[in-house]
Amino acid sequence: MTSHPSQHEVRTTLRTVRDLVRFAASRFEEAGLRYGHGTDNAFDEAVYLVLRTLHLPLDRLEPFFDARLLPSEIESVLAVLERRVRDRVPAAYLLHEAWMGDYRFYVDERVLVPRSHIAALVQQGLTEWIDDAQAVSAALDLCTGSGCLAVLMALAYPSAKVDATDISDDALAVAWRNVEDYGLQDRIDLLRSDLFAALHGRRYDLIVSNPPYVTAASMERLPPEYRHEPALALAAGDDGLDVVRRILAEARAYLHPGGVLVVEVGSGRLAVEQAFPTLPFTWLETGADDAGVFLLEREQLPAS
Repeated sequence: MTSHPSQHEVRTTLRTVRDLVRFAASRFEEAGLRYGHGTDNAFDEAVYLVLRTLHLPLDRLEPFFDARLLPSEIESVLAVLERRVRDRVPAAYLLHEAWMGDYRFYVDERVLVPRSHIAALVQQGLTEWIDDAQAVSAALDLCTGSGCLAVLMALAYPSAKVDATDISDDALAVAWRNVEDYGLQDRIDLLRSDLFAALHGRRYDLIVSNPPYVTAASMERLPPEYRHEPALALAAGDDGLDVVRRILAEARAYLHPGGVLVVEVGSGRLAVEQAFPTLPFTWLETGADDAGVFLLEREQLPAS
């Protein structure tokens, strides 16, 4: 049976960043925490939470590893670690931030923690299908959540006006904060919309979406960390394709000729291919086995 140190022992023994990282990693392993909201193991999670709570740079651990800390600093870190273990709150919600490459976004429990594989594809430019980034005049992010993909599209396609939709007013409030943080209020239009419902008459060169795609069975098995996220942003019916079906049925009408649709379905690739055996999906390489991101050109999509 594991014997936990008393609070007094913890507070009088831990003195350095190294001490806190070691203590956190041990506690995380013992508690059997689940990851996937920015890190994938106990050590990286410990480093991230300790450094960010202490307002230290994430890319320079070594110079600070043996730095002695003030009692107030140790108390602040321990409070964050306790919530991570006791309440199983994802690190992104504890720190109110998520990173997509070099880009930081504000998040809280009103939105899914950003982790879409589409982000890297947008930053790389989708050059096989989009020859000239300057030629993209209009882009759409369906189910925008925190607004991160809309921001990244605005940065990747500097001539584009970007629409970003979500059915959740709470999500749009978070997205607006991120749009403001990047000074993109004049280029990103946030709209409350059930997919395309509020977009009548609009057309786009590029539509991306990281929609809900978790099956009913998987929703029942979600670990506690994932239950902090809004179910509206995850659940998509028995086979996880309730929202994807609607996107595929309607997207063609909202694309310019030659436009492209990019959708993430996670581990649902097989389900998508079985449900739509005649569609010529291009599955994009992201470096992750379960990324499940497909692309279809407008002319490949079914007419609505």
